[in-house]
Amino acid sequence: MKVGIPGGRALLGDIGGTNARFAILENGEVGHADTLSVATHGTAIDAVAAYLSGLPKGQRPGAAALACAGPVENGTVVMTNSPWRIEAGEIERQFGFARALVVNDFAAQAWAVPGLGAADLHAIGRGIARPDRPAAILGPGSGLGISSYLPPPKGPAVAVGEGGHATMPATDDREAAVLAALRARFGHVSAERVLSGNGLVRLHEALAELEGRAGARRSAAEITEAAGTGACKHSAAALDLFCAMLGTFAGNLALTLGAQGGVYIAGGIAPRMVDYLARSKFRDRFEAKGRFKAYLAAIPTWVVTHPTPAFLGLARILAQPD
Repeated sequence: MKVGIPGGRALLGDIGGTNARFAILENGEVGHADTLSVATHGTAIDAVAAYLSGLPKGQRPGAAALACAGPVENGTVVMTNSPWRIEAGEIERQFGFARALVVNDFAAQAWAVPGLGAADLHAIGRGIARPDRPAAILGPGSGLGISSYLPPPKGPAVAVGEGGHATMPATDDREAAVLAALRARFGHVSAERVLSGNGLVRLHEALAELEGRAGARRSAAEITEAAGTGACKHSAAALDLFCAMLGTFAGNLALTLGAQGGVYIAGGIAPRMVDYLARSKFRDRFEAKGRFKAYLAAIPTWVVTHPTPAFLGLARILAQPD
């Protein structure tokens, strides 16, 4: 039995604004994975109960670790992009767990970094990671998460912030006009306002407004599909802008954290458009930092293609001494 896993079996949860993914960790192996819709369950308790009810007999876990998309305070998270409030103590009481942990979803993503191999990553651009330096993790999905991983000898340690809600900068007049149009709607335009699923939709709408055309409302998936197939030049323009802005933000994060250990792009969007991202201006904009271009050119950027990196991170958290 691993330290921190009463009974040797634990519930793992990766809960975002759209989906709640669950699995069972037993003897170091992850199984019984399932994905539930957040919108069809009133609370996290309802979703956990629904998942547990579908487990085979005898597979009841004795502990739980949930990675949740929102700031965590004293074992409690109020989700940023869904109405759920999740409390570790309530999870323990409701399901009789000996232990329940609630952590930020990008804390789990950061703890996954040491367990990611070459098969789990797709390189965008060049660069060689320095294993003794911090790594940065960011991920556009329903929102925009960020974190950092500090390796030994000073670590291992993880730091989580809410940098996705920092103000998104413009790098040229066109981007300034797009952000100005969005400020008229939202007041403050954070990075998450444009670098997320809904953010891609907003970029598509803002470009239509600036060009004085009536743009058909499309979902992020529809925009990505139409851009990837070349079926719609307006969708391609929105996705191109998204990729460029993501490169700007990722470069800013790398400079801020001194992330010479590499930059990992997780979340639900990037793995679905790896090839498009690779031929976009993402990497050019990542490196476009004036006098620090050479500094950034030496830092590798990867898209995390592992299907459930948060589960890797949660397993590592649970395996650590209390």
